[in-house]
Amino acid sequence: MQIIHTINELNTWRKQQQIAFVPTMGNLHAGHLALVKAAKEHAEHVVVSIFVNPLQFGQGEDYSSYPRTLQEDADKLIECGVDVLFAPDVKELYPHTNQDYCVEPPALQHELCGRFRPGHFRGVATVVLKLFNIVRPDFACFGKKDYQQLAIIQGMVADLNVPVTIIPVDTGRDIDGLALSSRNGYLSPQERVIAPQLYQMLCWVRDELIAGRRDFASLQTDAMMKLNQQGWQTDYIEIRDAKTLEKANENHHDIVILAASRLSNTRLIDNLEVHI
Repeated sequence: MQIIHTINELNTWRKQQQIAFVPTMGNLHAGHLALVKAAKEHAEHVVVSIFVNPLQFGQGEDYSSYPRTLQEDADKLIECGVDVLFAPDVKELYPHTNQDYCVEPPALQHELCGRFRPGHFRGVATVVLKLFNIVRPDFACFGKKDYQQLAIIQGMVADLNVPVTIIPVDTGRDIDGLALSSRNGYLSPQERVIAPQLYQMLCWVRDELIAGRRDFASLQTDAMMKLNQQGWQTDYIEIRDAKTLEKANENHHDIVILAASRLSNTRLIDNLEVHI
């Protein structure tokens, strides 16, 4: 595996090869490696990027403390047979003091996680488009755990005619149901025991929907209350249309239940798709 730190080096390697791409912020876990596996199923060559993107972190968020484990990550990617690890520094990707031209996603960027992380999805869309322009992949793999992010990237690719096929990959979970995430490492041992309650609450909402409950607003409120009674601080639990992420009603059948909640200082997100 080659480790490349500059755009010029990557362009030299790129040439005319068919590529599947996995953009990450590093601190890789089994969920990331599942994305790599999916990428290898779609193209002969796989590029993984590791870049902790300052544009998508708000004031007071964990940009400075976000775990950076490049050597350990490289070792994992070598074992997976990745061709290139692209690991630029901030100056390489943002050579000017300010990024004057940014991708402005639609109103969805201000909903769900966007209500609590202003500017986050603008930063995500901007860096992903930059990486697409640099790597020029044929395919790009994104996990469904970041469901809102996936929807915004899919919309960006469609609306801006970006010549890349987006491959959604199912959420990786630990044996107890907790969605795999780099931020799980922030959990104390006691919090790690409690953390699967978020997924369990999504499953409870799913079961209520399958049983025929359609008072979505009160169902969301009930779920948040139940979770908060167990010591969580919940930003939202919402029932949305799985394709458009518009608020669901009785006419929608392909549903996604999305949640974001905190255990102490650790914010976890998860979602669950269901057909009703």
